[in-house]
Amino acid sequence: MTQEKTSSSQTSLLPGIIGTSQAMREVTDQVYLIAETDVTCLLTGETGTGKELFARAIHYLSARKKRPFVPVNCGAIPDHLFENEVFGHVRGAYTDARSNARGLLAFAEGGTLFLDEVDSLSASAQVKLLRVLQEREYRPVGSVLTIPANIRIVAAANNNLYGAVQARRFREDLYFRLNILSIAIPPLRDRREDIAALSSHYIREYTSIYNRTAVTIEACALDRLVSYHWPGNVRELQAVLHRSVLRARDGSIGVSALDLPGGTVPRQEYTTLKAAKEAAVAQCERSYISTVLGRCGGNITQAAKMAGKERRSFQRLLRKHSIPVVPFRNIQEAV
Repeated sequence: MTQEKTSSSQTSLLPGIIGTSQAMREVTDQVYLIAETDVTCLLTGETGTGKELFARAIHYLSARKKRPFVPVNCGAIPDHLFENEVFGHVRGAYTDARSNARGLLAFAEGGTLFLDEVDSLSASAQVKLLRVLQEREYRPVGSVLTIPANIRIVAAANNNLYGAVQARRFREDLYFRLNILSIAIPPLRDRREDIAALSSHYIREYTSIYNRTAVTIEACALDRLVSYHWPGNVRELQAVLHRSVLRARDGSIGVSALDLPGGTVPRQEYTTLKAAKEAAVAQCERSYISTVLGRCGGNITQAAKMAGKERRSFQRLLRKHSIPVVPFRNIQEAV
């Protein structure tokens, strides 16, 4: 997870999701494409990347936005309860069934059913879900009647769902039913340009929750966040900043308050010296620009002067690395 709503279009391309990096721009194009259709889609990505938020964005940008969005954690439903939870039951279906009960499909009628961790479904549950996708209808437990399912299904899984298919832990026919359109959600390390905006948001959020005043983040601390490799993605960033706000002294978050487990960007292997040099230069430029912007409170003229660059040349660097300026202004202000 994860990102939250932001009112500024300069820090958000999608409702409920913070980020304007190139990686986010590519994902945004796919989200709008999927939202215009009504097909089943699959979201893949590492834990903590915010797959449910992207599913919500698809729903609320679609024609189904006025109908329910129903999230389901498939890993939390015991196999023997799957059919009852999803399809519901009629009175007398079993001993304690004293009345009819609606299932999740009924609650999502006309809207979107989000199946998170779909790869955790058992073989029998996969068969039952496949039938819903094929026939667009279902039958509550104990009923002899089928009910049309006017829903849109968005599923989410980790990056290796097809590996589960190859290992025969996940049905191939169900995989292809779910994967009509798909989006690979980028990990935070592939969208470092968004870290400043995300940090600004979470600092503001936790400052408000704990009634803290004048909490800012030092440029060196922000640079540390940008250079860290984030195995837990946005959810880990959220937790780090939560702790940092609580530990902040004198209204400032320094490096010592970040409580990161050591190590920054893991060493990468490059096929040529040229590629290695280009990657190193790009990382150095991003880090330096972020530091300068932080010290100047997002003032481009001052930052350009500090960097020894003309304003126009400095702006080209900002565009090259998709670095937004607004978050640095927000971070330097008391939130």
